[in-house]
Amino acid sequence: MSITPESLAEFDEESIAVLARRLDDDDYPSAFDSLSDWHLLRALAIHRPDLTAPYVHLVDQEPFDED
Repeated sequence: MSITPESLAEFDEESIAVLARRLDDDDYPSAFDSLSDWHLLRALAIHRPDLTAPYVHLVDQEPFDED
């Protein structure tokens, strides 16, 4: 799945819950599959924070200093 504004707009509470459950269960055939879901949830957290608030712990966004 390509992450686009249109694909992010299609998510609702139910579809985000399914995505979060997959990440929380961490039962993927490969690490790349989980990474793909993580990137998707991260994009949703940035662009649709209203829907992802209950799952922000799965995004693991810690402040950091790039300097």
